[in-house]
Amino acid sequence: MSSEQSIFATLRGESRVWAIAAIHGQADRLSALHQQLSQKFQPGDQIVYLGNYSGRGPQVRQSIDELLLFRRAILARQGVDCGDIVFLRGAQEEMWQKLLQLQFAPNPVEVLQWMVAQGIEPTIEAYGASVQEAVLAARDGTVSLTRWTSQLRQNLRALDGHATLMSVLRHAAFTESGSLLFVHAGIDPQRPLSAQSDSFWWGSSAFATIDQPYGDYRRIVRGYDRQHAGVQETAFTLSLDGGCGFGGDLLAAQFDPGGALLQVLKA
Repeated sequence: MSSEQSIFATLRGESRVWAIAAIHGQADRLSALHQQLSQKFQPGDQIVYLGNYSGRGPQVRQSIDELLLFRRAILARQGVDCGDIVFLRGAQEEMWQKLLQLQFAPNPVEVLQWMVAQGIEPTIEAYGASVQEAVLAARDGTVSLTRWTSQLRQNLRALDGHATLMSVLRHAAFTESGSLLFVHAGIDPQRPLSAQSDSFWWGSSAFATIDQPYGDYRRIVRGYDRQHAGVQETAFTLSLDGGCGFGGDLLAAQFDPGGALLQVLKA
């Protein structure tokens, strides 16, 4: 598999696609949404989770477990392929990967404090650690901090499927037909897809300025909006974030093969 294939997922262009917005550790809402989706999902449909499964909310481990259980249930249905369910990397998952390498940061305490401000603390606690322990380890030196991150990795691997899920997250997904591009928070419309880098996670401010097709894609769909403004649809974009993890709803949207919005679910 090439590096581009491992970063991007290609969806069948003739199929309907369900997109799931940012979850933020709200397993109860995710379970309720999955119950609705289970009834509406049909053979040939595909599902794209748009990132931020963890962080902010109190049910991080339960949210990952729910994602894994629902995936297994859908894959058990006749005619469903492993490639029909795609998980994108969100800002929370990107921070998690950086957290596991915190000992290499030039200013680890400052980096950690920034991550905490972005909502990573519930994820750290979900995997049996604490921010206070990390700060103490960082102040003690690289060896202590390496020991702390190693234990965090071990705690992650101890939970069935959690580490595997984190290892298969894609940066973006798109349909073969070119009708739809799915991202986490945004893109830089001035850069090609292969050069987006951190724009997928932190480039949300440019999303609102998109007033023409991006490349050959008819529509870009994102699952995280800093304003949590619900469904925001333009001719070329669709923002899908009802504020799950911030007191709002978890949203899912279904698109036809041409990129038109068919329906929205909320829990």
